[in-house]
Amino acid sequence: MQNWINLLAKFKQKQTPVALITVTKCLGSTPCTIGSRMLVTKNKEIHGTIGGGKLEFNIIDEAIIALKENRIIESFYTLGPEFEQCCGGKVELIIEPMNLSPELFLFGAGHIGIEISKLLVDTPFKVNLLDSRDNWFSNIELDESTTIHQTNETNFKTFKDAIKWGDNCYVLVLTHNHNIDFDIITMALQNETKFLGLIGSKTKKVRFNNMLINEMNIEAGMSNVVCPIGLEIGGNTPKEIAISVVAQLLQVHYKM
Repeated sequence: MQNWINLLAKFKQKQTPVALITVTKCLGSTPCTIGSRMLVTKNKEIHGTIGGGKLEFNIIDEAIIALKENRIIESFYTLGPEFEQCCGGKVELIIEPMNLSPELFLFGAGHIGIEISKLLVDTPFKVNLLDSRDNWFSNIELDESTTIHQTNETNFKTFKDAIKWGDNCYVLVLTHNHNIDFDIITMALQNETKFLGLIGSKTKKVRFNNMLINEMNIEAGMSNVVCPIGLEIGGNTPKEIAISVVAQLLQVHYKM
C-alpha cells in the first residue's frame, strides 16, 4: 500500500477509527508479501490490498471486529480450497485498531473533577474538562494534556456539537447545579456513549429517573446512567472519590 503513513496521519487528524492490517509472515506461494498493508474503516472503506480474494474478504470482517472490540487480532491462514485458492501457502497477519483512545468529557471542574483530571494523566484517556463558572480556571493548575472548555450555562446545556459521541465517548456529570446536571444527562442519553455517569445520591437518581420518563419522554429513564459513580472502595474525600471513579473508568475501558 502506497503512502500508508500519510493515510494514517490523515485518519488520526480526523480522529477516524481505522484498522491497520499488516502481513507479518508468508510461507510458500501466497498472493501477498511480508509487509503488505491495508487500512479498513468501520464502514468497510479500504485502502491498499493484501492480495484480494476470499482471504482479503475474511480479513476485512476481522478488522471490523478489531475496531468494534478495540483489540489487536493476530490471524493465521492456510490458502487452500476453503479460500478458493490453490497456492497452498500460509499467511500470518496482525490487525491493529487505531484512533480508538477513550475520550472523557467531564462536566464540572470542582474538587472531584479536578482530582479525576489529574489522576487520568498518563492513562489511555484524553480528558476534556468543562465548567460554566466565570474565570473558574484562572487559578487551577492542570496537566497540559487536559483540554479546558470555559463556557457559560446556556452553552453548557447545548454542548452537543463539541462532544465526540460514539463508542469511545465517556461522559461524567459533576456540575455545581442539579438543573444543569439534568440537562446534560438528557442530552447525553440522546447520543451514543461508552459510559455515562452522574455524581449524586440514590435519591437524586430516582428524581432524575422520574423527570426523564415523565417530562422528557425518555422511557428508559436512568437505566443507562451510572449513579452513584465510582467503585465501592471506601473513603469520601474528593481525592478518594476521584480514585474510585477513575478505577471504574479504567475497568470499563479494559473490560475487566
